[in-house]
Amino acid sequence: MGTVTGENVQSVADPDPLWRHPWVIRLGRIGGRLRRADRARPWALDTLVVIGAFLLFCLPDLIRHDAPREINGVFVQLPVLAVVAFQLGLILPLLLRRRAPMVAFVLTATVFAVQWSLQVFLRADVALLIALYSLTLHSSLRRLLWACAITVAVLTLAVVRLSSVTSVPEVAFFLVCATTAAIALGLVVRIRRSQLAGLRDRAARLEIERDQRSMLAVAGERARVAREMHDILGHNLSVIIRLADGGAYAAHVNPDRSEQALTLIGETGREALNDLRRTLGALRDEAAVPELTPQPGIADVDALCERIRAAGPEVTYRTVGELPADRGLQLATYRIVQEALTNALKHAGPDTAAKVSLEVVQDRLRIRVEDSGPSAGLLPAPDSAAGQGLIGIRERAALYGGVVKSGRTPAGGWSLETDLELTPERTP
Repeated sequence: MGTVTGENVQSVADPDPLWRHPWVIRLGRIGGRLRRADRARPWALDTLVVIGAFLLFCLPDLIRHDAPREINGVFVQLPVLAVVAFQLGLILPLLLRRRAPMVAFVLTATVFAVQWSLQVFLRADVALLIALYSLTLHSSLRRLLWACAITVAVLTLAVVRLSSVTSVPEVAFFLVCATTAAIALGLVVRIRRSQLAGLRDRAARLEIERDQRSMLAVAGERARVAREMHDILGHNLSVIIRLADGGAYAAHVNPDRSEQALTLIGETGREALNDLRRTLGALRDEAAVPELTPQPGIADVDALCERIRAAGPEVTYRTVGELPADRGLQLATYRIVQEALTNALKHAGPDTAAKVSLEVVQDRLRIRVEDSGPSAGLLPAPDSAAGQGLIGIRERAALYGGVVKSGRTPAGGWSLETDLELTPERTP
C-alpha cells in the first residue's frame, strides 16, 4: 500500500484553488447580493432578462433591418412595426418565466411558429431557448416532456425553412445542441438548488437537534442535582432533627447523652455541608471549584447506619458475597440505602428496628431495607409510593436495570427491595 504524504493530505482536505481565487470570491459575493435582491423583488430580475434580450437580440434587427447575407433573399422582409410586434411577442412572455413557465413557453413557441411559417428570420428566436431553460428550472418534469415535443415540432418547421439555404443535418445538429444545452443547464441549476435546499434543511434540523440535546442534557443534570440534593438534605436533616429532639429530652435526664447528641449533630451537619459543596461545586466555574472528596460508596454504609443508630433506631447491617467496585454502582447503592433508612426514621420513628442487607446473587446486587414499623402512639407510614424519595430510588435503580419493590410487611413495617445489574450494558 502506498503512503499518504503531507502534500496529498493537503490536496484532499483543501478545496479547489479556483474557489479561493479573488475574482471567484468577488463573483460569489455579487451573486449572493443578486439572490437577496431577487428574493426581495422577484419581478426585477425578470424585467432585466427581457431588457437584456431586447438589447442583445432585438435591437440589432431594428438597427440593421435586413437578414444575414447568407440567407438574404430567402426570407420575407417585414416592416419595422411588424418586426417589433414579433420581437415583443417572443420576449415579453419571459416576464412570466418563473411564475407561469409553461404559459411563457407556449406563448413564445406560438409566436416562433407563426414567425417561421411566414418565413421571417429574427435573432429574438433565442427567447424560445430561454423559455425552455426557465421551464426546465421551475416547472415539473412532466411538463418538460410536453415542452420537448413542442420544441421538436417548431424546430422542425425552422429546419424545413432553412433547408433551402444550408444543409439539413448541420441545421438540425445545431438546433439539437442548443436545445440540449438549454435543458441541461436548467437541470444542473435545478439539481444544485435542490442540493443546497437539502443542505440548508439538514443544517436547520441539526441545529434544532443540538438545541434539543442541550435542553435534555440540562434537564438531566437538573434531575441529577435534584436527586443528590434531596438525598443529602433529606437524610441529614432527618437525622439532625431526631438527634435534636433526643438531645432536648436527654438534657433533663442525662446531660452526657445531650452532649453526645450535640456532637453528632455537628458531625452530621459538617458532612451534609461537604456533600453540598461537592454537589454544587460541579455547577460553578472551573476556577471556583473547591477540592472535592470522593463520592460515598458501599464502604460508607457502616457509618450511615451508625448515624441512624445515634438518632434512635436499631439498625442491623449485613453483606453477602463480593461487593462491586464500580463507583457509580456503589454511589447508587449508598443513596438507595440512605433514602430507605431516612424514610424509616421519618415515618416509623426512633424506636423502630431496621434491617439492611446487600447480597450478590450471580450478576445482580440485591438491596433490601426493612423496618419493624412505628411504635405505639405513632401513626403508620402512608402506603403511597409517590414521594420524591421513592421516585429518586426508582430512577437510580433504573440506571442499572433494577426495579424497585416497596410495600407494607405483614408485621406492620415497611420494606424496600431492588436488584441492580453488576455489569450493565449501558453506562449510566
